[in-house]
Amino acid sequence: MNALILSAVLGVIMMFSGILLKQKSAVRGVAITGLAALLLVNILELRGIHFFKIDVAGMMYFDRFALLFISIALFATLVYFILSAKDMEKVGADYAEYFALIFFIICGIILVASFKSLLILFLGIEIISIPLYILTGADKRNLKGNEGSLKYFLMGAFSTGLMLMGIALIYGAAGTFDVEKMKFAIETPAVLPVTGMLLLLFSMSFKVSAAPFHFWTPDVYDGAPTVFTSFMATVVKAAVFIGFIRLFDETFGTFQVKWQMWLAVIAAVTLFIGNITAVFQQSVKRMLAYSSIAQAGFMLLAVYAMNTSAKEGILLYAAAYSLATIGIFSVLNKLNDYTFEGFNGLAKQQPVVAGALTIFLLSLAGIPLTAGFLAKFFMLKSVIDTGTGLWLVIFAVLMAAVSVYYYFRVIQAMYFKEGKADITVTGRFKWALVTIAALIIILGTFPNILINWLYF
Repeated sequence: MNALILSAVLGVIMMFSGILLKQKSAVRGVAITGLAALLLVNILELRGIHFFKIDVAGMMYFDRFALLFISIALFATLVYFILSAKDMEKVGADYAEYFALIFFIICGIILVASFKSLLILFLGIEIISIPLYILTGADKRNLKGNEGSLKYFLMGAFSTGLMLMGIALIYGAAGTFDVEKMKFAIETPAVLPVTGMLLLLFSMSFKVSAAPFHFWTPDVYDGAPTVFTSFMATVVKAAVFIGFIRLFDETFGTFQVKWQMWLAVIAAVTLFIGNITAVFQQSVKRMLAYSSIAQAGFMLLAVYAMNTSAKEGILLYAAAYSLATIGIFSVLNKLNDYTFEGFNGLAKQQPVVAGALTIFLLSLAGIPLTAGFLAKFFMLKSVIDTGTGLWLVIFAVLMAAVSVYYYFRVIQAMYFKEGKADITVTGRFKWALVTIAALIIILGTFPNILINWLYF
């Protein structure tokens, strides 16, 4: 609750800072300081220190799982601000408003991570989505961005309709929106709750860009300003997955066998389409869009398994995937050429940047000693622990092997191809990249640094 109240207040403060502060550096300083304070108060709540005690009437529940994920999301957003906040200036004149929208998205993320009522889940998803529609089309001069924003809005409205219909059917069967009371009301599956569950499954699959509900993703991620694509593809996606897990664990856990096979098929199709299509992309930005679809397929394994390893793994995956992808996009945003050729010779020109970028790519590919490897390991282990779905584990490993090809194409361009990458970076930016790369290695070596927060 600490972070929810403060993030809403910070969103309003950022709206007025655009009027009161004339220097963009001052606006940026307020945003970064506010987010650091937001992270601090959430960690304090995780340690049992509450600044706001508000009766939410059983609508929300801030357990350690929710609070730890919120801390991960806030830290990833802070990293995003440090690396990319200055690049938002290139998008348009409404600099302060971009930060305000991101703080409002954080409000939605907190709601999705801590919901106890389907109404809060719906509100959280919409509070996340509506600012994203605006940010996608923030660069009004970019026709691809305008197209992506409209497509995102129309497809998002359709998926929202599916979600509302699913919630209505569940309410009709259970007589309540409270997910804990629903456990007993729908213990014996009938047509209404099963149909409602499938509609919610399809709606949430759209939100996390799982196949075959992924068609909006490449155009939206490619059309949106690169600086905002970074946030959309990481923190936002991870937040919806946390909501996905809470929904299917607490609400539909009583008839897991009814939806587990559906989810296995969606995960397999997502892994296949995301990885195979990424192989044929010539734009690194578009490749990362399809890569995010493939990563969603791996995260779906946690929803399929729904056990202790799955919950630990999804938190590690959220941290590893968010940090690595934000780092890659921050470098991509400094380049004028988004093709693979745009990275030619980067290692000779900027060896520190190329080294950090290599660690980020290795982490996404799941190479040992990186956080991405252990994150994928936890996902596979969670499925094995269920005693079912061995075929899904084997298929996921094969798809992970395919992903190595397109990630290594960037590494090959940086180290083994001649050229001169068009990039200019500051010393502070390099230090930030090195710090994040070191953090990914540390999490890949000592994952309990993060996971222990879930219990102690």
